[in-house]
Order: sequence, then structure tokens, then C-alpha cells
Amino acid sequence: MRALKIISYILIIIGALNWALVGIFNFDLVALLFGEMSLVSRIIYIVIGLAAIVSIATTFREIFER
Repeated sequence: MRALKIISYILIIIGALNWALVGIFNFDLVALLFGEMSLVSRIIYIVIGLAAIVSIATTFREIFER
């Protein structure tokens, strides 16, 4: 479970940094590296979204277990 949390936090940080680049500079790093809404970039966006869901679930689980 600890490894899953660490991986999800890393993916969330990557996603947040990408959104910061989009917001500040109108520059989408994922689209630049893998193509504008290509299959690979869509998979990356999905994996980052799933990481956020995992992070939310594990955080709430820890809160309610205490």
C-alpha cells in the first residue's frame, strides 16, 4: 500500500506541474512529448487521474481509521 501511495503522489505532482505549465505558459508538456491527444497522451492523462482517485481514497481511509 505504501508503494501505491508514493507512486500516486508522484503522478499527481507530475500532473499538477503539467497543469501549471498550461496555466502559466499555455504549454502542454504531455502533448509536446506524446502528441496532441494521441493514444499515449490520453493514457497518461487517465493514469494521472486514477492516481488522484487512489490518493483521495487512501487519504480518506487513513483519516477514518484514526
